[in-house]
Amino acid sequence: MVRINLLPHRQIKRAERQRQFNLMLVATAIAAGALVFIGQGYIGSQIDSQLSRNNRLEAANKTLETEIAEIRDLRDQINSVLERKQVVENLQTDRSQAVVVLDELARQLPEGIFLTSIKQQGKTITLQGIADTNARVATLVRNLGASAWMEAPRLIEIKAVADKTAKARQNNFTMTVNLKAPKTEVANTEGQKKR
Repeated sequence: MVRINLLPHRQIKRAERQRQFNLMLVATAIAAGALVFIGQGYIGSQIDSQLSRNNRLEAANKTLETEIAEIRDLRDQINSVLERKQVVENLQTDRSQAVVVLDELARQLPEGIFLTSIKQQGKTITLQGIADTNARVATLVRNLGASAWMEAPRLIEIKAVADKTAKARQNNFTMTVNLKAPKTEVANTEGQKKR
């Protein structure tokens, strides 16, 4: 029987497999390092591009915020100018109001009535006066109710008083009436506001 020694053959194969394993291990490590390097580069470029987009958006937001602040300032200025304009228009319409009120009262006042006091508080006018009869006071209330400048007349008090000098009875009265703008002027001012 012949004896063959297979030990060196096995050692050579084992050494070859070890060498192949080491080469595969080095190749895998190199491939993994390359993948990590490429991945880091790709992720870094994505992060850089996202940061540049974020910076552009922040810059655009800042410019929009400044423009919004300017718009708010302009709106505030426009509102203040409109308020001033409204005040001037109110002064313009109220400037001749006293003359119009006195003229309207003179036109609507029937004979036999004398006014002793006229007080205006806002849109309400309080009238105090003396009348010959209650019927004349009723006529004044009707006239003021039909007036183009006044509305809602309300008789507060009427009382009979004896006049010693004229030896006659007189009626002291107190009434209120509200001011209103005539319809033609209201329509004109509404038409001007729409323009």
